Amino acid sequence: MVTPGFVVPDDREAVTATLRAQLEALPARSGFYADLFAEHGVTPAAVASLEDLRKLPFTTKQMLRDSQAAAPPLGRHAGVEMADVIRLHASSGTTGKPSWVGVTARDSAAWTEMVARAFHTMGVTRDDVIVHGAGTTLFVGGLPILDAFQHLGATVIPIGTGASAKAVQAMDTLPVTALHSTPSYVRYLAEYVRGLGRDPREFGLRKLLVGGEPGGGEPAFREHVEREWGARVTEGLGNADMAPVLFGEVPDSGGMRFTGGRHVIVELIDPDTGEPVAAEPGATGELVYTSTDRECCPLVRFRTRDRIVVTGRAADGAPLIRCVGRTDDMLIVLGVNVFPSAVRDIVQTFHPRTTGAVQIVLPRQGPRVDPPLCVDAEWGEDAGDKARLKAELEAVIRDRLSVRAEVTLVPPGSLERSEMKSRLTRSVEEGG
Repeated sequence: MVTPGFVVPDDREAVTATLRAQLEALPARSGFYADLFAEHGVTPAAVASLEDLRKLPFTTKQMLRDSQAAAPPLGRHAGVEMADVIRLHASSGTTGKPSWVGVTARDSAAWTEMVARAFHTMGVTRDDVIVHGAGTTLFVGGLPILDAFQHLGATVIPIGTGASAKAVQAMDTLPVTALHSTPSYVRYLAEYVRGLGRDPREFGLRKLLVGGEPGGGEPAFREHVEREWGARVTEGLGNADMAPVLFGEVPDSGGMRFTGGRHVIVELIDPDTGEPVAAEPGATGELVYTSTDRECCPLVRFRTRDRIVVTGRAADGAPLIRCVGRTDDMLIVLGVNVFPSAVRDIVQTFHPRTTGAVQIVLPRQGPRVDPPLCVDAEWGEDAGDKARLKAELEAVIRDRLSVRAEVTLVPPGSLERSEMKSRLTRSVEEGG
């Protein structure tokens, strides 16, 4: 049996006590979990230690959608009534229908604590002046992160999305030190600035704080945007249903460390078998979260679908990770697992012969794809011989990812740009 590997040893006793109290009260608070535990023939009493957590069943995103469909708006899994909820967020996922996430006052305070710890780990201080380039509407990367920045004492400029001109104006007139956004927007804004005939480096930013989608850890992306802005990238990782940011990157450490404290327990599992995986350097797996003190959405063994690799250990022994993609985005080409973000990273390495923009075209919805993998990639200003560029791209994709690809080079600016999360695949079947 593998012990959950992200708990600080000194906190084990306190975390275990908090978890047991949460689980013991859960069936009375949540009809969803009362039924789920009964269906699997388990009770909270079975969990006497963190190692025993794996005796409980997983919770999936589809379960939460079904729960909310059966008992709108919060669902049968909610642990409180609407009167106790102070704010609602939502994630749309692949269905486009909002999946509501409620927070109580206590939940919100815990979120602020966890997120502030993550950004402190990523290098934010009270001396920073931050352009907050993430949507402040339903997105969990909006208001909760603004709260965390203010908790740290930093100065926040809440630009949001769809306002790049105002972002430039802020950087022109204020002593901005940092930009927070999705990786997609960091690159989008650099392109926007260059479209104005200006150089992003002239604004003097020192920190690029990214999250909300895979990409911040891709070496080619990171090298590109750090060169564009003359600033250091650090990334965070979270989950809309559990907490906005639960992992933060120590600058120059090679990975993100868990920053959720006593509020969340993290497991690493094999996504195919559900069996635990030791969080040792080189290990890969899917992150699973359990809340220890959540009021509104007290999730147990929630499968995030975030696929990570353990890159090493921090000085105190804590595992360091990178997110390599989502298991529900993964494509399977003749038995080979391919993450779209890995294709993007390869295309980015050819900059400036390519712009770095890429989209995988699927004849039908994945995950299974018949070869070749069809990839649209924009040629760049230094493309040169396009036939040669196409052949080189196909060769590198084949060599690094072990799949045959058919690359179609398209003009710069022709692929969709996003100020939020990049869409790396489109299905011909959907007409998308």
